[in-house]
Amino acid sequence: MQGSTLDTRAENSPRPTSSAVALEASHDPALRSWVESARDHAEFPIQNLPFGVFSPDGGQARGGVAIGDEILDLAALAGSGLCADIEETVTAAAAPTLNGFIGLGTAARKQLRARLSALLAEGSPAQAQLKPILHPARNCLLGLPARIGDYTDFYAGIQHALNIGSLLRPDNPLLPNYKHIPIGYNGRASSVRPSGEPFLRPNGQRKRPDEAEPSFGPCRNLDYELELGIWIGPGNAQGSPVPIDEADDRIAGFCLLNDWSARDIQAWEYQPLGPFLSKGFATTISPWIVTPEALAPFRKAQAPRPEGDPAALPYLNPAEADVPHALDVTLEVFIETASMRAGGLAPHRLSLGSTRDLYWTPAQFVAHHSSNGCNLEAGDLFGSGTISGRDPGSFGSLMEITRGGREAITLPNGESRTYLVDGDAIVMRASARREGFASIGFGACRAEVLPARG
Repeated sequence: MQGSTLDTRAENSPRPTSSAVALEASHDPALRSWVESARDHAEFPIQNLPFGVFSPDGGQARGGVAIGDEILDLAALAGSGLCADIEETVTAAAAPTLNGFIGLGTAARKQLRARLSALLAEGSPAQAQLKPILHPARNCLLGLPARIGDYTDFYAGIQHALNIGSLLRPDNPLLPNYKHIPIGYNGRASSVRPSGEPFLRPNGQRKRPDEAEPSFGPCRNLDYELELGIWIGPGNAQGSPVPIDEADDRIAGFCLLNDWSARDIQAWEYQPLGPFLSKGFATTISPWIVTPEALAPFRKAQAPRPEGDPAALPYLNPAEADVPHALDVTLEVFIETASMRAGGLAPHRLSLGSTRDLYWTPAQFVAHHSSNGCNLEAGDLFGSGTISGRDPGSFGSLMEITRGGREAITLPNGESRTYLVDGDAIVMRASARREGFASIGFGACRAEVLPARG
């Protein structure tokens, strides 16, 4: 069957425009898939269709799309004849790394997503042809969706910055540059791992205030950081900054990101140049690239800055203030201790937050990062910085929740924590919900702490 004979209503029938963003037929909450598990799926309904890389049981890595509890094999789709008119795009999305695909940009990504929506929709004539190339997700290994050339971690969660600053500098919690510049640092791309991979507790130099000299050994204050991950699509030439009004088109999608932190190592090493070994040992991400198109109903204009805050400089200030550069996504963090697993207890939720608490937007990250002429490349990964709200139930790290380890939290099974112990696992989840639309999820971002080596 050729692509030209397929019902392409999802590609060509736009829905009415909302006040925030133009929506398409693929966002229609009444749209249903012939894949039974996708119907009313909490994370991967047909309205989502995120891209990733998976290995079926005993098979080689290749590109796929999550649909309900299944994964559509894009390598098999590429040879099916169903997408002959966009074969180059499908082939790129079927590769064992998606750099080439996300580098194609918005138009190609939207065209493939719309075609997939039509193929997987209830009543599609392609159902019999596609059903054999669906793989149960439970039988597949999910990997990194792209080869990460560079990883940058921002610090855009203003409440987190205030909470941490109040612990370190009670009289001056927020440094003078914070509201002028999206602060960030270049992280370690090689240690980014997909959800499910455990990591070793890091060793390093650490020094308590009451110790005369530093010592070397396992991190004592291991923490998590709840962040939004941003995947870069088409890059920019070195020396050619990305204008703020073009920045959204350089973003290929989003994920969850846990930038694990060795707080005691960081406290000793970070002055004067910032974090180094305290951050470079592990970063965990959810394995699916959730596209800007899937999240279109959940885009929002950036909240007005509080009275008295400085206006963003022109290169960070969109031409139209009500352009929906921000996202409205709910974020959750759970802890699962070894004892809880052994007792069959459910993970305990530590926090519930929102991306609405970011002071800077992903578009501003792109514009600022490239403003000095830095060349971004397809597959680069940004972290938003820790996302926290105003109350302890929305804090995005243990350092905030326990006030620097001074106030232990008690878990439902009686265990207590200030920081993480070996055998603990942190699970992060995200969901986008809005009345009148299907909910969109990101999949889990999970990793377990293993004992330090040596």
